[in-house]
Amino acid sequence: MSKLNFAAIVVVAAFSGAASAQSADPRGACKADYDKFCAGLAPGGGIVACLNGKRDQLSATCKAALDSRKKK
Repeated sequence: MSKLNFAAIVVVAAFSGAASAQSADPRGACKADYDKFCAGLAPGGGIVACLNGKRDQLSATCKAALDSRKKK
């Protein structure tokens, strides 16, 4: 398994509880944003912090997933 695939799985796992009625696939809500802004980070390297740091540039779907995650 490549490092990128492993990191993507971690992102999916981090957001697995961030289900949203507006998101067809909540597990992948931030994958494109992760690939664009935080791809160099390994699991445990602050992926969620990276995404939050780029919040103004994230997709609406990813922002919703991050917001949902905060509420839990």
